[in-house]
Amino acid sequence: MTKSKHKAVGVDIGWTGVKAALVDVEQGELLSDRVKVPTPKGGEPDGIRDAVVELIGRLDIDDDTPIGVTFPAIVRRGRTLSAANVSKSWIGLEAEQPFEQALGRDIHFVNDADAAGFAEDHYGAAKDVSGLVIMTTLGTGIGGALIYDGVLIPNAELGHLELDGVGAETRASNKVRETERLSWEAWAARLQRYYGHLEFIFSPDLFVVGGGVSKSSELFLPLLQLNTPIVPAQLRNNAGIIGAAALARGL
Repeated sequence: MTKSKHKAVGVDIGWTGVKAALVDVEQGELLSDRVKVPTPKGGEPDGIRDAVVELIGRLDIDDDTPIGVTFPAIVRRGRTLSAANVSKSWIGLEAEQPFEQALGRDIHFVNDADAAGFAEDHYGAAKDVSGLVIMTTLGTGIGGALIYDGVLIPNAELGHLELDGVGAETRASNKVRETERLSWEAWAARLQRYYGHLEFIFSPDLFVVGGGVSKSSELFLPLLQLNTPIVPAQLRNNAGIIGAAALARGL
């Protein structure tokens, strides 16, 4: 197998920025610098498509290099079924098609948390862990991914689990912590309720916690009392890019 067989591009579409890089999917490492542009105002499909095309044009890649693209939505066979903090035009859209037409090649469209979870399972905090790994991203909302023995179970909207009559992310996201100015202890009490519920439902072998706040994991993870090990993510802001590339390569 030639080295080129280990290359793929990952594109991570976020609420504030779109970023991309060439990835070595054997090692789970970036082969290029990340390139980034702001997410177009309004988050319309055409604007985001054009942003992705611009970024791909900045990367020195072959015509047959696979491309994986993450998006903050439920994604089923290339169709986006929801839209979080982007235009509602994405709901029900055959999202892969406009990107493929503009780029002149097939792409792989995937939920952003799924891509990050897949990357952490294969290259990061959950590498070599067998059984069920649950990745959660604590940010504006709560993203989730389920990976069982290395196989992704897509579109696990774990932030929308109802707890105490409300969606879990409306009580326990990092944005809520910041907005309500919760102490780490007060926030940890809410996370305890959330992760305790996930533990009861799924009986996972490992929790991986991502999102920007995971850089401060020592301030809240030790406050949780769970039977399941819970660790911070390792790949940080590159997880979505790396996971999208690996999935595009068919790993």
